[in-house]
Amino acid sequence: MSARDAILSRLGGTATPAAIDAEAAALLIAPERPAVDVDALDETFVAKLALPSVAATVDRIDRIEDLPDAIARYCADQGLQRTLCVPPDPRLAACDWSGFTLHDTAAPDEPAALAIARCGVAETGSLVFETAPEAPMLPNFLALHHIVLVPAVVAHLEDAALTGTHPRAHYWVTGVSGTTDIEGTYVRGAHGPRFLHVIRLAA
Repeated sequence: MSARDAILSRLGGTATPAAIDAEAAALLIAPERPAVDVDALDETFVAKLALPSVAATVDRIDRIEDLPDAIARYCADQGLQRTLCVPPDPRLAACDWSGFTLHDTAAPDEPAALAIARCGVAETGSLVFETAPEAPMLPNFLALHHIVLVPAVVAHLEDAALTGTHPRAHYWVTGVSGTTDIEGTYVRGAHGPRFLHVIRLAA
């Protein structure tokens, strides 16, 4: 039976109780979450980022002081000026931003914005953010190029849960935004950044 025939048979009410019970039992047997090799979290995370559904590029640095050079490489690859919206995060004070024009307020047509995720999730390639005075949310949705520093990677979605007091806003980003019109044409950046670049900071 083809998939189409199977769907039509269900719509017609021809599925037997035994068949429904068997399908439900099969769903219960399936694992609730995919297995993730805890010894290969970075490799799994990067593989998820490379999927077409996420469509992110990746770079790696050993120290946060190397961040400006990594962003300069990305700007050169993308033909961008070294103009960057950066959050007022004290960790960025360790970086030498010579050669960059920095500001902390994003315009609607902002070319590039930097953010620091709390962590990445190997299971899905998601990036986890919380808002704070040093981590504004708006630039992450206005810029054409979203550049994200990731200092840690966890295995599963549940592992990214916060303990203690929660911030005012908590949000997850999995890839660039996109939409498909009625003719099936996929458009990136429909509701946010068109490009996502992840910079993994070595643990």
